[in-house]
Amino acid sequence: MTFQPQMSHKSPDPTALPAPVAEQLATLALTRGRPLLIVDADEVLFYFMRGLERFLDGRDLYFDWASYALHGNIRQRRDNAPVAAEILHPLLQRFFAEATEELEPVDGAAEALAALSETAQIVVLSNVPMPAREARIRALARHGMAYPLIANTGPKGPAVATLLRQVMAPAAFVDDIPHNHTSVAEMAPATHRLHYIADQRLAALLGPAPDCHHRAETWPDLQAHIHSLLTQT
Repeated sequence: MTFQPQMSHKSPDPTALPAPVAEQLATLALTRGRPLLIVDADEVLFYFMRGLERFLDGRDLYFDWASYALHGNIRQRRDNAPVAAEILHPLLQRFFAEATEELEPVDGAAEALAALSETAQIVVLSNVPMPAREARIRALARHGMAYPLIANTGPKGPAVATLLRQVMAPAAFVDDIPHNHTSVAEMAPATHRLHYIADQRLAALLGPAPDCHHRAETWPDLQAHIHSLLTQT
């Protein structure tokens, strides 16, 4: 559930691969022909909202849980007013700087990925801000998920399409945000798209992503579905 606001009035091309992302993708040593699993991090591998609530509580702020969005739901305790948009971006950048390495791993994620890694190569595709990239790498390693990390910017379709061209093999994509599924559906339609939201409070605010193939409730569910998909002959 990473928040990345527009920094310009001119919308970027949603089909373009940002240069910093292309540079990271170029460093990957992927095996052509081997199945690929692409997984998000926040609310897929790490409990983003649990960490955000702790961070907000220390600043006399809270999350309202009125909708599946950060803007408008982060409020001041003193008067319940929402945090202004111009304050929200630096606030969340500070959250990632301070909390990325301390987020709790999602139950069952590491075990499921370890089992799936026997069949598939795994890449973590996260919209974590670039300054927090190294902290996320350390957190992944600390919790038994030391897979390659790509710090993405914007829609995920361009990065997924690039990954698929590298491997030319069956691929699955796991993410919590519906518009990322739409982006992947448009740019890499052969990718099997699984919608998963780890925090059940957050999951209750949103139905299945319109462009997903399957909405999963737990990592054991994801593991079984992905294993079946990627081992089909």
